Amino acid sequence: MAKGLPRQTDLARTAVRFVGQSRIRVGGRNYTPDCSGFVRGVYASQLVDLYGGLGELDGGNGVGRIFTHVVEHGRIHYGPTVHPGDLVFFHNTWDFNRDGLPNDPLTHVGVVEKVDLDGTVVFVSSVSAGIERYRMNLKHPDTHKAQDGRILNDFLRRKNVGDARGTYYLAGGLFAAFGTLAQ
Repeated sequence: MAKGLPRQTDLARTAVRFVGQSRIRVGGRNYTPDCSGFVRGVYASQLVDLYGGLGELDGGNGVGRIFTHVVEHGRIHYGPTVHPGDLVFFHNTWDFNRDGLPNDPLTHVGVVEKVDLDGTVVFVSSVSAGIERYRMNLKHPDTHKAQDGRILNDFLRRKNVGDARGTYYLAGGLFAAFGTLAQ
């Protein structure tokens, strides 16, 4: 497992403190209770503005804005080394453009807490049910549970009757990239 740099470790610890909560409040400010608001709040705890000072969105995609910030101020990568505090991005976790097809880039984001010895990335994110831990194993992207019962990949997309054939539901199949901000 890769050890994070001090700020990254602080980011991971902050993310974990929110597990089980449904409200994101940092430095006297409330953040939206969705994945991008959660990640913004966690990074704001280290005085990093993931929207780059642009303020709130007007109907756009917060995950895309955060991804762009990382492209401009950090590094997008695909592993294999992942640090606590890194961001993890996903495609197609919901039908953002409402066309019934899995063609929706950058729809979810979380904060990496740790990487288990088997390569399973444990990350924290916010969904409608609140802030929770999730797992993703890129060595086994299509496997929900290992033979011993351990969860390798959590479901990040709900199954719907109208889903197109070949739609992925597990974290490993929906993975887009990791993001590390410059230190």
